[in-house]
Amino acid sequence: MNKVMLIGNVGADPEVRYVEQGVAVARLRLATTERGYTLQNGTQVPDHTDWHNVILWRKLAEIVEQYVHKGDKLYIEGRLRYSTYDDKQGQRRYVTEIWADNMEMLSPKSDNGLSSTNPE
Repeated sequence: MNKVMLIGNVGADPEVRYVEQGVAVARLRLATTERGYTLQNGTQVPDHTDWHNVILWRKLAEIVEQYVHKGDKLYIEGRLRYSTYDDKQGQRRYVTEIWADNMEMLSPKSDNGLSSTNPE
């Protein structure tokens, strides 16, 4: 089984583009942080942050384009995808991405651009 579940913060506004037949593809960077702690002997272990490349397709990408911004907290569920390429200097580069199957916005609505019900 290839399944990933992450809760983290968006590092920059998502990049959204449209490929053949108007299919939306969004790319975003998600930061997950493991909180630091203090060992029994008093040694401080600092916070550790990992950055993840997340790819969202179709309707999820359209939702991301409209409502997700830098700093928003997201829950992402998906699968790992690996790829390689050669850069301009001929160096082999490895890429790990999470291809999202599900996303939930965890930031309060006022933080992610969704408006509340208009009382008019």
